Amino acid sequence: MYALVDGNNFYVSCERVFRPSLVGRPVVVLSNNDGCAVARSNEAKALGIKMGAPWFQIRHFEASEGLVALSANFVLYGDMSDRMMSLAAGLGPSQEIYSIDESFIGLDGVRGDLTKRSHAIRSRILQWVGIPCGIGIAQTKTLAKLANHIAKTAERKPGSYPADLAQVCNLAALPAQDLDDVLAATLVEDVWGVGRKIAAQLHEGGVHTVLDLARMDPATVRRRWSVVLERTVRELQGMQCIDLDDAPAPKKEIACTRSFGHAVTDLPPLVEAVSEFASRAAEKLRKQGSLASQILVFVHTSPFRPGPRLNRSVVVPLRRPTADTAELVAAAASGMRQIYAPGFKLAKAGVILLDLMPGSMLQHELDLEEEDCRDRSRLMVALDALNGRYGKGTVHAASTGATNKAKEWGMKQERRTPQYTTRWEDVPIARA
Repeated sequence: MYALVDGNNFYVSCERVFRPSLVGRPVVVLSNNDGCAVARSNEAKALGIKMGAPWFQIRHFEASEGLVALSANFVLYGDMSDRMMSLAAGLGPSQEIYSIDESFIGLDGVRGDLTKRSHAIRSRILQWVGIPCGIGIAQTKTLAKLANHIAKTAERKPGSYPADLAQVCNLAALPAQDLDDVLAATLVEDVWGVGRKIAAQLHEGGVHTVLDLARMDPATVRRRWSVVLERTVRELQGMQCIDLDDAPAPKKEIACTRSFGHAVTDLPPLVEAVSEFASRAAEKLRKQGSLASQILVFVHTSPFRPGPRLNRSVVVPLRRPTADTAELVAAAASGMRQIYAPGFKLAKAGVILLDLMPGSMLQHELDLEEEDCRDRSRLMVALDALNGRYGKGTVHAASTGATNKAKEWGMKQERRTPQYTTRWEDVPIARA
């Protein structure tokens, strides 16, 4: 048995915790460089604003409908996610954090009324963190995902489903006929794993609802479509095919890339940029306990702007596999100096750590003959601890530039709210 806990319109909900005046108003959160809408309040959805809508196309709603647009504040969202997930973990003995706002909870062995228990956890998250959630419960992960969709839709659109399924939907507790009615009221494209193309093909074949899909023969589905869709059908039929992944496999590559807020033409800010990207990638590398053998550095101009084009990259081999920030930053800076060419308006750069291997292969064991091969793992632990306690970039490589100076290559975030929970300067002050 599984539950899926999902924060409603998560980025918008995080902003509303600290700005209650936004409740009831149409709100969107914009992507990097304030490009397009990546989160929408229910009121913004009611205006017809689609996910990914470019900001310049919806900007007129500011004057006509009172739309509030905010720059993405990922530091705030990450911290709020950690708080929400720690409370969601109280629902069951195992947890898989699926995304920043979604968490699967394994319910095997949990006694009592699961629906009542879920309502209690939802209320606790709302009271302690301020994030409204939807919770779906079912025998498989695919059904739990569907139940979550039903719980959120029943709350947002009264009358679409029975009112008692709003906020918390337990498909496992429904009588057979009630379950069939709910599945028959849900379109097949609302199923986790059924994309737009597959949904169109299913509709052409007369499969319109989730109930239609659940009643299909799995072997026929496999022959006509794929083993992936067959697995989805079996999950809809109550057969567990997707296990809880409470320990995700280490990534085979780690990338950190960014589009610049403004075109960059000079080398120094590009070196600053890839130095910071390498630092962030190194932190992720250590977090999963791996070492990198090579680092790819790239830079290119915008395909949408007029002018000369440039698209260059280089793979810099490391002397030995490492997770040391200093070594990775030095390699990234060296790579950027190799591929830089003057006279181009560069729009994006990034680094990708390649050929990752387990961190158990200690650096000094890989190259014992080198006299300068020192184990700096304890230094990296201290670096991560300081940045974890006092904020990212508190201790950083000098080549990333001064912390109190605006970055020439920095993202455009003209509408970003304060980092209320992670910066002392931004902590809200309550006045009597």
